[in-house]
Amino acid sequence: MSGHSKWSTIKRKKGEKDGARAKIFTKISREILVCVRENGSADPNANTKLRELIAKARSNNIPGDNIDRLLKKAQGGGEKNDYENCVYEGYGPGGIAVMADCLTDNRNRTAGEIRHYFDKYGGNMGTTGCVAFMFSQKGVIAVDNEDNAIDSDAFMEHAIEAGAEDYAFEDGVIEVYCEPDKTAAVSEEIAKKGYKVLSAGAEQVPSTYTALADEEQIKKMTALLDVLEDNDDVQNVWHNWD
Repeated sequence: MSGHSKWSTIKRKKGEKDGARAKIFTKISREILVCVRENGSADPNANTKLRELIAKARSNNIPGDNIDRLLKKAQGGGEKNDYENCVYEGYGPGGIAVMADCLTDNRNRTAGEIRHYFDKYGGNMGTTGCVAFMFSQKGVIAVDNEDNAIDSDAFMEHAIEAGAEDYAFEDGVIEVYCEPDKTAAVSEEIAKKGYKVLSAGAEQVPSTYTALADEEQIKKMTALLDVLEDNDDVQNVWHNWD
């Protein structure tokens, strides 16, 4: 399986200033509030999805005290959160397939903003399902390999023992793939074997990738991804740009 390399985006975001970190915290907070509301439990031991989100918060350097306060807030139900999940699909410059996974309290507002982004940067937003068939949901676990010191044979054995289906050595990171509902369990097993897990969660992984050679298209595609990722309602952006 070709590497999905979403970690490159996470790594770039980690290096940004406090304002960007605050935006990341806002997005993760929204996910946690919705997760607790839908599952009825703020106990990560009883809520696998919540456990993954807490791990995601920690991987983004969100302090433990902030996470604890958020869990208490979610459990107390003091804040009304009418967020609904919606996914907008379309094509970026050069036919790059793009999916924007959103949590919004105003579907019309969000749809208008996403459509504007596609139009502004040389793409077009399509109908539901227009690019989804190019993706499949997988659990993706990023393992730190910054010094490229991890032996591939030993890691393969450990990954299979942990329940992984596949893995790929990328630039400074190993991406491990598994069934989405097994992400937390596989991640925890890999960590127990002494590896540093950088992130873990369910992702939409493309079956094929598309390259861009035109500099103007590359510039516009980069700008499109940036504005989508910066939008408060957009939780994740999936694409098949190679």
